[in-house]
Amino acid sequence: MNTQNRLQQFAPILQNYSVQPHFIEDFGKVQRVYSDKGVFALKKIPIHQGTEFIKNVHFLYQKGFNRIVPIYPTIDGRYAVLDKKYLYYLMPWLPNEEKENRSKRHEQLFRELARLHTLSVSEVKINKEEKEQHYEESLHHLETQNEFIEGFIDECETRWYMSPFELLFCLYYNDIFQALKFSRNKMKDWYEQTKEDEKARAVIIHGKISTEHFLFDERGYGYFSNFENSRKGSPIHDLLPFLSRSLNTYPKKQEDYINWFYTYFKYFPLKDEEMLLFLSYLAHPGPILRTVEQYHKAEKKNERKFVQQLQRDYWLLKNTEYIVMRIEEIERQKKQAQAEAQAQAQAQAQNGAQS
Repeated sequence: MNTQNRLQQFAPILQNYSVQPHFIEDFGKVQRVYSDKGVFALKKIPIHQGTEFIKNVHFLYQKGFNRIVPIYPTIDGRYAVLDKKYLYYLMPWLPNEEKENRSKRHEQLFRELARLHTLSVSEVKINKEEKEQHYEESLHHLETQNEFIEGFIDECETRWYMSPFELLFCLYYNDIFQALKFSRNKMKDWYEQTKEDEKARAVIIHGKISTEHFLFDERGYGYFSNFENSRKGSPIHDLLPFLSRSLNTYPKKQEDYINWFYTYFKYFPLKDEEMLLFLSYLAHPGPILRTVEQYHKAEKKNERKFVQQLQRDYWLLKNTEYIVMRIEEIERQKKQAQAEAQAQAQAQAQNGAQS
């Protein structure tokens, strides 16, 4: 679409804001609008996402959360303009200049995410029967996956000559097995601790946190964008997708991630049961299991592609394992320090009573 066509298409929408466009650049779902009143970002979203999006943004504004890229109201006070199958909303175009290093940028992101969750937290009722059913189905799925990898390694080890993929799987088997076992045990611990609970915490989750969706203004303040996937849910539903995307790289000690997450936990600590479920989901070796299942089912196997994918999945598994073990260690040390402090306080109280 050329510039003139874009002006013709979006000018009627911008009239709702009393904005006269001079030039419009296309950035996919976002249009950069140069106008008589400055530079704006005009974004479109499917109409089925719009109601929840507008409701969540309005709720957060009322709670005083101002770290969402500002959404300008129309002349008559609406937050979006309906045009055919889409809703359009107008925002300032933020410069998003890199004024901080990578770690500081992430720390600010997670600090604001914790504040977002804090301001929107509420308790929701839990149906105990549905929860039990979900737990049993999840546990059955984990057991089935365990049976599959045990069967597959037996199949591999009976061959005279293994394929490259099968040989690599056998080398990785113990790490996959341990990750699956850890995930299953944490799931069991979570259920035992919460099976009588009738309520759980829910927050408004962003839906797809990343530095690409955390933009900075000229003063260096960060704002969440791309809020269309926001919804009510467990806080871990913001944390887990971030890790699954970010850790999908070559193996390395991801100590920065520990610092970022504990920046978040400092302002919005997870409850014990939330941490158990978080670690269960995080440790689960889903990607590598899916690759092995695809290989097992494939009639024509491209060994090179499957081996490459298995290698990448294993790197993700090891990166995740490091994060899980570090969090486990830190949480264990915290509980030990708390127990020691409590024992010391009790001993001092007893000594005081005796004297």
